[in-house]
Amino acid sequence: MARFPWACPWEYVKINYVITDVEKKRKFVCVDPHDMPIVAVVDPDMMSSMPKGLTASTGMDALTHAIEGYTTRGAWEMSDMFHLKAIEIISKSLRGAVNNEKEGREGMALGQYIAGMGFSNVGLGIAHSMAHTLGAVYDTPHGVACAMMLPIVMDFNKETTGEKYREIARVMGVKGVDEMTQDEYRAAAIQAVRQLSADVGIPAKLAAIKEDDLEFLAQSAAADACAPGNPKEASIDDFKAMFRQLM
Repeated sequence: MARFPWACPWEYVKINYVITDVEKKRKFVCVDPHDMPIVAVVDPDMMSSMPKGLTASTGMDALTHAIEGYTTRGAWEMSDMFHLKAIEIISKSLRGAVNNEKEGREGMALGQYIAGMGFSNVGLGIAHSMAHTLGAVYDTPHGVACAMMLPIVMDFNKETTGEKYREIARVMGVKGVDEMTQDEYRAAAIQAVRQLSADVGIPAKLAAIKEDDLEFLAQSAAADACAPGNPKEASIDDFKAMFRQLM
């Protein structure tokens, strides 16, 4: 199967792909082991021609893969190993990759690849469900939609994540996490994600969203294949409230 040079490294290792029904404004996640190649060559030099915006978007998508995979209902010790390392590498590398620095490109190639190995085994959550919906309805770039939804969903999920946000904060470079209360390190992890997203130029709001759209957006996100993996069940009203934070 031929791939474009701008393809993301996780595309070589994941078990699923997404198709869009433009008439119904829905994205559908398809799972097929035949989507995975026998051999994958991940070359960061091939990614050096990627524009800054595309680098930032795909990088934040990869971070969303890693954080959702780390906190999904299916997570376990081996997948945690992949995801936590991916979070660490991505958070250290993305800013440099956006500036087209060699070390940043190399780090992102590895971090995204590791994240793909992890979430292909345990699934994702509603940040991806909601991002799929934003992409289908407003043609929002997938990585941008993920970046906007990730901290909002992390805040929604925080009470069901045990001590995992402490480890997210730690590998993202937050100092003093062991002296923080649970509320403090959870807030620190969410803020670290917001800061990284802002640093690479991702917007926090989506002007296209209208109040009249919220019912369709919420219903679509709830029906998405990624939703069952979320650590906390979300109602239609919950989805509306989270989408509303982008307005």
